[in-house]
Amino acid sequence: MSQMRTPIESGVPDNEKFLHPLLRKNYGNWKTHDRPRPGVLHHVAASGDEIWTVRAGTQRQMDVYTVRKLCDIADNFADGHVRFTIRSNIEFMVADQNKVAPLIAALQNSGFPVGGTGNSVSSIAHTQGWLHCDIPGTDASGAVKALMDELYDEFIKEEMPNRVHLSTSCCEINCGGQADIAIVMQHTKPPRINHDLVANVCERPTVVARCPVAAIRPALVNGKPSLEVDEKKCICCGACYPPCPPMQINDPEHSKLAIWVGGKNSNARAKPTFMKLVASGLPNNPPRWPEVSAVVKKILYTYKQDARPWERMADWIDRIGWPRFFEKTDLPFTKYLIDDWRGSRANLNASTHIRF
Repeated sequence: MSQMRTPIESGVPDNEKFLHPLLRKNYGNWKTHDRPRPGVLHHVAASGDEIWTVRAGTQRQMDVYTVRKLCDIADNFADGHVRFTIRSNIEFMVADQNKVAPLIAALQNSGFPVGGTGNSVSSIAHTQGWLHCDIPGTDASGAVKALMDELYDEFIKEEMPNRVHLSTSCCEINCGGQADIAIVMQHTKPPRINHDLVANVCERPTVVARCPVAAIRPALVNGKPSLEVDEKKCICCGACYPPCPPMQINDPEHSKLAIWVGGKNSNARAKPTFMKLVASGLPNNPPRWPEVSAVVKKILYTYKQDARPWERMADWIDRIGWPRFFEKTDLPFTKYLIDDWRGSRANLNASTHIRF
């Protein structure tokens, strides 16, 4: 038998060695599952083994103290095994039902809300913001904290028509993930160029090549090599800023926030859908972003009141139609919500606007 190829040191590592022993034993052989209460999953294997999973909300960026606290809870109240969901929730697995209540109490006493399962508002998936990314227009983590403070009850309860996924992206080009309701940063003005620094900091051909609409070209300014922007072509995406920080795109007044709705990745009950823009030009107003939170809550609670059981956000909008959506949510429909790119004629029939 030939020797197996040595695995490369990249990609996703094998998770089998980290699984709870019962999960490893019954992998792919589960018979039934249910939710005894919000935040708790109960799985029964064909072998008769049972396991309970307790889900709690956490912040996406964690300090060492928080990580150690969660590990202590896993060691003292669970079976020493945890996993993280794609929405930054943490899950503890236990094989004894008697451990569930003490585990929930320990999490809640430590400030970690238990919930996020079933038809609830799960934790908001968000980008790194100023902590890591080089082109954010706002700090996504701050907007998420402000909004989840107001949606706490919807996380610990299962009272929505279906699950609701929210996301926050701090720029339009890197992290615009699909979600039932998404908050996305918008730059609305072309970059301001510090011509004195461009020649010393930027590799100009790289910056020119980075622009997706060919709006940047070399220039000679005050006798120094620099760059210039054709503002008629510029789409204010911010792609030029990472390779050239002197092309500052962020602006405290003209960097705005927009709300998109109706996106989902799953195939459950309906095909995956792209989200659509429904509100734009909202002020980037830290530390609580009240204008953004108000629009998101209006959309969310209108959906909660009007949607039928098991309808996702996109399903609800498809049923009532976009005109009724804007009426029910009291959102103004403006010309800025209309696609104006060259291929818009082909995709307007899938948009929130018109049919022709």
